[in-house]
Amino acid sequence: MDKMLYVGMSGARQRMLALRSVNNNLANTTTTGFREDLNQFRSMPVFGPGHPTRVYAMDERPGINFAPGPLQHTGRELDLAIDGEGWFTVQAPDGSEALTRAGNLTIGPGGLLMTGTGHLLMGDNGPIALPPAESITVGRDGTISIRPVGQSAQALVEVGRIKLVNPPRDELEKGEDGLVRLKDGGLATPDINVRVQQGTLEGSNVNPVQAMVEMINLQRQYEMQVKMMKTANDNAEAAESLLRIS
Repeated sequence: MDKMLYVGMSGARQRMLALRSVNNNLANTTTTGFREDLNQFRSMPVFGPGHPTRVYAMDERPGINFAPGPLQHTGRELDLAIDGEGWFTVQAPDGSEALTRAGNLTIGPGGLLMTGTGHLLMGDNGPIALPPAESITVGRDGTISIRPVGQSAQALVEVGRIKLVNPPRDELEKGEDGLVRLKDGGLATPDINVRVQQGTLEGSNVNPVQAMVEMINLQRQYEMQVKMMKTANDNAEAAESLLRIS
C-alpha cells in the first residue's frame, strides 16, 4: 500500500476517534460532577521497505481534567458537593468501589442512598441506608444525621458517614462508565481532610466554547486527511497512465 495513502487513512481514523471524545465532552456539559476527557496526538513512524520517512498521528487519552467545576447552590438536602479536592465513593455495577464527584443523591429502595446515575453511595462500613426521617443533615466531614419521624428538632441521630477519599491524581484513571478508579484496582483510603457542602452541586468542568473550537479544528483536519487520500489516488492513476503510454 502506498505510504501516503496509509498516512491519510490512519490520520482520518484518528481524527474520528478524537471527535468522538470531544462530542462526549460536549454531551456532558450539564452532567453533575463530570470530568473532561483529555486528548492528544502522538507521532508514530511508519515502518516498511526503505527508510521510515513518514509518520502518522495516533490519538490517545492521557488522562482527565481534574479542574473543579462550578458550584451551584440548590438548597436541597441530598445535593452534595466536594469542597476542593476529594471524591465520593460509590459501588460500581460489578460490585467494586469507584469514585465520583457527582453528589446529586436520591433515596432508593430500602432507604439506600444512591447517586443520580443509580450507584450506591458508600460509607465507612458499606452502602448507607437511611431510616424514615423528617430532615437530613450532612456535616462538613460527611457525617449524616437525621431527625426521625415524629421527633423534635433537637433529636438528631447519626446514621453514618460518607466515605470521602483523596488519592493522588497520578494513581487514578477514568473508565468507560464515567467512574474513576485506582489504576491498581485497589481501594482508596478515607481522608478526614475532605470537606462536603450540603445543598450544593458541582457542575461539569467542560468548557463548551473550547470544546466546540476543538471539534471544528478536528473536522478540518479530517477533511485535509481525506483530500490527501484523494491526492494519493490521483497520483497513482497518473502514474498508471504514464506507464500505459510508455
